[in-house]
Amino acid sequence: MKAIVCHGPKDLRIEERETPTAGPDDVLIRIEAGGICGSDLHYFNHGGFGTVRIAEPMILGHEVAGRIAAVGADVTGVSVGDLVAVNPSRPCGTCEYCRRAQYNQCLDMRYYGSAMRMPHIQGAFSELLVAKAWQCEVLPADVTAGEAAFAEPFSVALHAVNRAGSLIGKRVLVTGTGPIGALVVAAAKLHGALEVVATDVVDEALARARAVGADRTINVATDADALAAYGANKGTFDAVIEASGTESGMRSALDVIRPRGRLIQLGLGGEVTLPQNQIVAKEIELCGSFRFHEEFAWAGKLIGARRVPLAPLLTATFPAADAVAAFQSAGDRHTAMKVQLAFG
Repeated sequence: MKAIVCHGPKDLRIEERETPTAGPDDVLIRIEAGGICGSDLHYFNHGGFGTVRIAEPMILGHEVAGRIAAVGADVTGVSVGDLVAVNPSRPCGTCEYCRRAQYNQCLDMRYYGSAMRMPHIQGAFSELLVAKAWQCEVLPADVTAGEAAFAEPFSVALHAVNRAGSLIGKRVLVTGTGPIGALVVAAAKLHGALEVVATDVVDEALARARAVGADRTINVATDADALAAYGANKGTFDAVIEASGTESGMRSALDVIRPRGRLIQLGLGGEVTLPQNQIVAKEIELCGSFRFHEEFAWAGKLIGARRVPLAPLLTATFPAADAVAAFQSAGDRHTAMKVQLAFG
């Protein structure tokens, strides 16, 4: 089978890999669609991120969907021909965090397409993939594989919104409207937010945030005063979901969040310096959000019910054979939001 393999910065190859076989409790999936994520772009452009670096060839990809091609003898719940979104998260199930049902904090996590451990965990950008049946969320027949492949990033957004608590009747700010931030906007509206304001520095990204439900968008590079106005009377927003991963995003959030509001840090960006006195004086709840677990099933159900406006976010689909061009396209925020690969 063919797979998309990263060997280092700007070194992406289409290679032949051994065709996998399914065991008794496995399913064999013929991958049809895969979305290019920010972490995939980091591997492609820089060979990794932070201290994580590719040390051996690694198949990329973790946002995938496809059809069941074969099932093991012990498998129930899925059938040959089913369209499934594949959960790329494989916690061990036995460590102390798994026993507490904090699966996203697993001490022995195996997440598709990750160089965080050695040997690396191979990704899912391949023609065929063996997975456990419990990783598969079956989608209705009228859903496309491209839509189903949004289940993973939408799960990330749902987990962040879940961490924010009840949003019914609340005013919410989303800082950073890349693919995850835009999906956070959609998730916040689904969860009953009264008003969602989104910020970014790219007009094209903000236009897509409006298309998925943002009530107002602000380009903080050209109109910073528009956001600053929300800082009157100690702040406006009940919750902020910070998806840019920048220090400026976090600082601006603290200026406009109301006392005792909750700031969800979703974006990853490295070390930052924060105004400690402001956090203390306004009694801000600062809360991290990392990956997801039960939200993957929610994402599949919501996408299957057509309750998520995905069309504005899918900006291009490339054949898997044109993976290098697809990755180059995905890196341009002015023209691309979510770029997918089509397999087969």
